Amino acid sequence: MSLPFFVESMIDMETKELIYREIEFLPETYLEEVLDFIHFLKRKASKERMESAILSETVLAMDWLSPEEDEAWEDL
Repeated sequence: MSLPFFVESMIDMETKELIYREIEFLPETYLEEVLDFIHFLKRKASKERMESAILSETVLAMDWLSPEEDEAWEDL
């Protein structure tokens, strides 16, 4: 069961607020490590999106690269 969008947004905001609060109390020496971890997570998310797009392209190509598809689009 999925939560309504506004509830998910509130949960996301609460999580972000908690992270902001925790960072404020973190010793300065750890802030660079936190930043490195954030960059790691962003790269990981980007890589996952790219892999998903590549996999989707392969599956969709089976439908797109057919004589029927070519015929349907030849007038455009």
